[in-house]
Amino acid sequence: MSTRLSPPNIRNVADLKQLQRVMGAALMRPLTKDDGMQAQWEDGRASSTAVEEFIKPNDRLSSFDRLEIYNRQYWFRLLDCLYDDYPGLRALLGQHKFHALCRAYLARHPSTSWTLRNLGQRLASFIEEEASLTQPKTAMALDIVRFEWAQVLAFDEAKRKPLDVSELLGSAPESLRLGLQPHLVLLELQHAVDDHFLAVRQQDGGLRGAASNALDQAPRRTAVKRVPPPKPQKLWLAVHRCDNALYFKRLAR
Repeated sequence: MSTRLSPPNIRNVADLKQLQRVMGAALMRPLTKDDGMQAQWEDGRASSTAVEEFIKPNDRLSSFDRLEIYNRQYWFRLLDCLYDDYPGLRALLGQHKFHALCRAYLARHPSTSWTLRNLGQRLASFIEEEASLTQPKTAMALDIVRFEWAQVLAFDEAKRKPLDVSELLGSAPESLRLGLQPHLVLLELQHAVDDHFLAVRQQDGGLRGAASNALDQAPRRTAVKRVPPPKPQKLWLAVHRCDNALYFKRLAR
């Protein structure tokens, strides 16, 4: 029985799918602590030997070196997205701790969606499961993540046609099914994350350059003045979109 990772030649669609599966799995393998590709393959072989089966070397780079470029690019892009979507969490934990949290999260919950906007959808539950990664600020981290994930939803979720009162006339009350706009998220929180977010945005604004499809290192941010953590406060927030702009508003319970 052949132990090759991929077919030596692409003869049909099945061969192509197998090559794509191998390549995809290789790109998504977690990096080492030094942001390099793992030296050992899943089957125990040296990665430098395994990747020669589906990546050719060139006159400057070995098969391992060529694949490592794409492995690193994949991970740096995902880390960059989390850095952008969760500035409040990053400010709370600090660069080093936030980076470690993101690496651990992506190792357990790799991207499975066609859109990177869904990348952080399990981050809150992950923080609950792995509280040691955010202690002693886990409760604050959870509130911040829920607030920042709500902003992702508010920015990207659908906007349905608003209900007109005339459409209710003559309708049987028991048949009515009313709901909120998909882009409107209601939150019950234990910390003043809205004040914290505004302070972070003031400090962090303009520090990130234009997004790039090619990154040569893990994302870094220029050091800024430390923002105080959010104060304990029972809070009800509505996060929503209007005219392509994000808004959040405090509400009474």
